[in-house]
Amino acid sequence: MDVADLGLPVDVPSTALFTDQYELTMLRAALASGTAERRSVFEVFTRRLPNGRRYGVVGGTGRVLDAVENFRFDTAVLSFLREREIVDEETLDWLAGYRFRGDIWGYPEGEVYFPGSPIMRVEGTFAECVLLETVILSILNHDSAIAAAASRMSAAAGDRPLIEMGARRTHELAAVAASRAAYVGGFATTSDLAAGFRYGIPTVGTSAHAFTLLHDSERDAFQAQVNTLGRGTTLLVDTYDVAEAVRTAVEVAGTELGAVRIDSGDLLLVAHRVRQQLDELGATDTKIVVTSDLDEYAIASLAAAPVDAYGVGTQLVTGSGHPTSSMVYKLVARAESTGPKAPLVPVAKKSTGGKTSVGGRKWAARRLDSYGVAEAEVIGTGPVPSGLADRQLQVELVKGGEVVAREPLDAARERHTRARAGLPMSATQLSRGEPVLPTEYLHESSGS
Repeated sequence: MDVADLGLPVDVPSTALFTDQYELTMLRAALASGTAERRSVFEVFTRRLPNGRRYGVVGGTGRVLDAVENFRFDTAVLSFLREREIVDEETLDWLAGYRFRGDIWGYPEGEVYFPGSPIMRVEGTFAECVLLETVILSILNHDSAIAAAASRMSAAAGDRPLIEMGARRTHELAAVAASRAAYVGGFATTSDLAAGFRYGIPTVGTSAHAFTLLHDSERDAFQAQVNTLGRGTTLLVDTYDVAEAVRTAVEVAGTELGAVRIDSGDLLLVAHRVRQQLDELGATDTKIVVTSDLDEYAIASLAAAPVDAYGVGTQLVTGSGHPTSSMVYKLVARAESTGPKAPLVPVAKKSTGGKTSVGGRKWAARRLDSYGVAEAEVIGTGPVPSGLADRQLQVELVKGGEVVAREPLDAARERHTRARAGLPMSATQLSRGEPVLPTEYLHESSGS
């Protein structure tokens, strides 16, 4: 059985109210004006990456597909809208039968993106597409921010595994989404059982300082844990004196002790001292796990330390200083009339302050250099050049309202590993810099 099909008590029966009120007031006005049924194309993109980031990571696509499927206006939701007089009865009647019946294309989850990349394209009538704006952006902005932070951390960690342990540092539902996004970005395990249950992510966990403080002595605490969980457990050794705790841990568990965890102090110095002590005690296979407010920079600084795994919480679930991806959802083309064959006309916002957009339904491809390394993100309207036809990035996600691209989470995780490996080497540098790939636009003179 796929655990993703089981659901959780925290799931909601409808995602229809995960939206802003103006989506519904626009719908009401469009129905009244006769424009609601015009064929329309909306695109999700970001105008810029967070300051200093070299690439973005698409996270949350699978959750978007679930949200679109569950976007239904049931009796309770319609009653709420009626009581608040948010829309009129004509609009309520239309909403009662709402189902998204359009098409969605997008970058597959785990893929990397750059400024201007058409990360997701939603096509259908204006009415059915505009309602999805807020929920799509809510998911993609959050999950992509976490996935990008996770990617930077996993790149810094190299072959050393990362443990996601940020549930207590964010909203309880955001924690589950963050764990999922972190797994896509390269984390190996999570401490959050809801994420393990909902998405099948491997879970880990042993004990906190409270367990040591509960007992009359550190030895008693270690003995109780080893008696229950076995010699392969991880013992927390920084409650009192680290050197004494390591000595006691090996005396209690023997040289078969699985690991020790360090959660405070100068991690670089302490890790070296603990490794030396473990080796001198014969526990040469005992691993060292470090935690304590780590981010990608701290992880990189520990590259030369004898550390075997990292546990990351706060900085991960807050996007390591960038909790959103600043994605927007913009109308880029609409039909000249409500006729089913009416041609599409490119449309775009024109304003000052860097908030302009580019009209037209877009494709995206990644051009490679002679070594097979990505050298540019190419975005265009109209025909795709033959040299880029097999390098297109968008895939069909929803066709005629039916999800056609659901996949295991491991597929997104593996895709991200491949996508990041295909970028120039400077992509994983932590020093501040511009996006590692330039964005190039190819325009056609007329709409599609």
